[in-house]
Amino acid sequence: MNRRIFFTTLMASTALTNMARAQEFNVVTAQDALIFGDGFTLFKALEWIRERGSDDMAASIIQAMRFSRAPANMFTETLTAITGVNVGLDWNKWMIWQEQNPQIKPHPVFVDFKRSLYLRIDPNFDAFLNLKYLTPDKMDIRLEEITWGGVKKDGIPSLDQPRMTIPEAVTYMRDDDLVFGVAINGDVRAYPLRIMGWHEMFNDVIGEVPVALAYCTLCGSGIVYETTVEGREAPFVFGSSGFLYRSNKLMFDRETNSLWNQFTGKPVVGPLVSEGIELKQRPVVITSWGAWKAANPLTLILDINTGYARDYGSGVVYQDYFASDDLMFPVAVAASPQKAKEYVFGIRTFGASKAWPLKAFTDTPVINDTIGDTPVVLLGNVETRTVRAYERGEFEFTRDAGGLLKSQGGATWIEEENGLISATDQMLPRIAGSISYWFAWNSYLGSQSEVYSPN
Repeated sequence: MNRRIFFTTLMASTALTNMARAQEFNVVTAQDALIFGDGFTLFKALEWIRERGSDDMAASIIQAMRFSRAPANMFTETLTAITGVNVGLDWNKWMIWQEQNPQIKPHPVFVDFKRSLYLRIDPNFDAFLNLKYLTPDKMDIRLEEITWGGVKKDGIPSLDQPRMTIPEAVTYMRDDDLVFGVAINGDVRAYPLRIMGWHEMFNDVIGEVPVALAYCTLCGSGIVYETTVEGREAPFVFGSSGFLYRSNKLMFDRETNSLWNQFTGKPVVGPLVSEGIELKQRPVVITSWGAWKAANPLTLILDINTGYARDYGSGVVYQDYFASDDLMFPVAVAASPQKAKEYVFGIRTFGASKAWPLKAFTDTPVINDTIGDTPVVLLGNVETRTVRAYERGEFEFTRDAGGLLKSQGGATWIEEENGLISATDQMLPRIAGSISYWFAWNSYLGSQSEVYSPN
């Protein structure tokens, strides 16, 4: 589908002239021939690239493989000749190889090539691919790893200060529908996944705090960030760029058009890269609508009348992807006991990071653990993908037969969104964390993170 969309857009946006059939090439003309040349010109360009013998055109060939209608073996034969490796005919595998071999640098003309190619898909991509920002000091990720996600800029529209309503007015929700639950300063909100899957981003103010939910459906990850940053007058407002990096969405802010990593809350391409910005996470939970409204009867919930024509039915959005073990876009996944699309709950705080496989809560719904030097307790429910984490101080927690949360000595604690409350009004604060697929956590944190094991 992406390839068909690309060529339709390409042919409508430009009148390509046949490249001269002369057999004299340079890096620029050979590179252009990979996408825009006729069959003969493409053949001769690949021949020239093989004879030239440098791996600095590997990125250009891999890029061309995705969109060209030429047989894949034409490209892979040349890739094997200039790199010395053969990973097959699959573009995905070559992208993973490229991710794993950062020492292979593309020729400087690759920047113009990729920029020109993507601007033919959507001229609005120019906001993100400005040449003055496609430089080493303004990029924290490799240009060759940025991929098109199949939509144009804002093709997945954000919900900006969306209309909320009361539970009593809601008829479209089933009790087992999942929601993102957020509570800030007594302002309690529910954002159904069946709606957010179509939008992947909201910009809102909750409890007088400007926040954004960045939801990457491909990663199974929804993270709530504060959007006010010290030293800047206005909060950031985010949208979806249409680009991906290692199967994770690159969001953008509407002030500077910098690209941001959804998973880390950091700008990775553009004018903000060198400013040391990292958005602060706020706690968010995935749970069932029935459980959320029972625990939070004063909650508001996102109104289904969003202003967009989408099928917001239960289980409609991304249903095939969520039901499959396969990834939609290429990303290297290190060998581990976790499968690529196995859910984990991750925390990045206290100077450390740690992930807990969701399945660990199957037999142990209360996990007493540490992250860094900080004791934490995690309360999980595998069926609803629900995990909340709290600091636990000197306490050890269990659940009794009636489901009540108890600390050593038998004291009962009340579970609230902002913390655990004892009978003596002692509070243990909530810790921000989020659910994601294992491959996303591993791609961005990898060796920096611990992984919980009950043994």
